[in-house]
Amino acid sequence: MSEPNSHAHLWPGVPLALGSAILFGAAPPLCKLLLDSVNPFMLAGLLYLGAGAGLALYRLLRGKQAAAGEAQLTAGDIPWLALAIGMGGIVAPVLLMFGLSLNTASSSALLLNLEGLATMAIAWLVYRENVDRRLLLGAFAILAGAVLLSWQGQGVAFNLGAVLVAAACLAWGLDNNFTRKISATDPVVIAMLKGLAAGVVNVGLALAGGASFPRASIVAVTAAVGFFAIGVSLVMFIVALRHLGTARTGAYYSLAPFIGALLAIAILGDAVTLKLAVAGVMMGFGLWLHLSERHEHEHDHEALEHEHSHVHDEHHQHHHDGPVSEPHSHWHRHAPMRHRHPHYPDLHHRHGHG
Repeated sequence: MSEPNSHAHLWPGVPLALGSAILFGAAPPLCKLLLDSVNPFMLAGLLYLGAGAGLALYRLLRGKQAAAGEAQLTAGDIPWLALAIGMGGIVAPVLLMFGLSLNTASSSALLLNLEGLATMAIAWLVYRENVDRRLLLGAFAILAGAVLLSWQGQGVAFNLGAVLVAAACLAWGLDNNFTRKISATDPVVIAMLKGLAAGVVNVGLALAGGASFPRASIVAVTAAVGFFAIGVSLVMFIVALRHLGTARTGAYYSLAPFIGALLAIAILGDAVTLKLAVAGVMMGFGLWLHLSERHEHEHDHEALEHEHSHVHDEHHQHHHDGPVSEPHSHWHRHAPMRHRHPHYPDLHHRHGHG
C-alpha cells in the first residue's frame, strides 16, 4: 500500500526539526546582547530556568487537556529520563564550562560541532538506526558547513579543555539518543524537567563562582529567550524524534549555527562574508539531500502495543466506544501488517535492514 502524497512522510517531522533549529539558532545573537549584563554561567542557568519554568506554567494552564493528548511518563521511562537529564542537563553543561575555561573560544566552537556527529554515530552504531549513504553525505555536508562557520583561522588545540568540550558533545549525543527512548511521552514534561535541572545546576555554578543575579528586567528577558530558544525548541526536537529518528533530527538541528549567523547579520549588523556564503551552499546541499530522501521498501510490522499521541491514520486502525477528538493518546495495539510506503525510522518503523 502506498501513500497518495509522496511528501507525506516529511510531515510533521521535518518542519518540527527545522523549527527547532531556527529557534535554537536565534539564541547566540540574542545572548550576545545579554552577555553585556549577565555572567555567562548565570546566563546559561537563567535561560534553562526560563525554559523549564515557562513550560511548567504552560503545562499547568492546559492541565487535563494536555494530559489527554499525550502519553505520560511511566515508571519504566524514569531511568531513560534520568539518563537524559543527567547527560544533557548536568554533565554536558558542566564539562563544557570547564572546557571553555581551559581552551580557546575558536577551538571550542569547532569542537562543539561534534554533538551532531556523536548523535548520529550513536544512533547508527549503538541503536542500529538506518543510515544510508545519502543521509551520511547530507549530514556531513551540514556539519562541514557548521565547522566552516566556526572556523576562526586556527586549528583545534589538543589539550584538557578540548577533551572536556568533546566529552560534553558526547554527553549531548547520548542525551539525544536517550531522549528518543521516551519521545512517545509528553514532550513538554520532558523538556520542562530538563530545563529545570540544567537551570538549577548552572545557576548554582554561577553563584558558587561569585556571580550575582542581574536586575529583574534582564532576568525576565533572559527567561523569555530561554523559553522559546531552548524550551519550545526542545519540545519541537523531541516530537521530531518520534517521526524522524535521532540521526535525521540531529542532522537538521545542525543547521542552527547557520540560522544564528543569518540572524546575527539582521540583529547585530554582522557582515556578509564569503565564509558564510560557502557554508550556506554546503548546508543547503545537505538539506536538499535530506529533503529529497525517499526511503521506501516492503516492510513488516510485527504486533505492537504501546501508548503515544496519534490520529487514526494507516497505522492506527482501531475502534473506540464513542466519539473521540484527535490527536489523542491511549494504550493501543497494532496488528501485524506488511506494506510499502516512504518512511523514516519513527515510532512504527524501527526495523532492521539487510
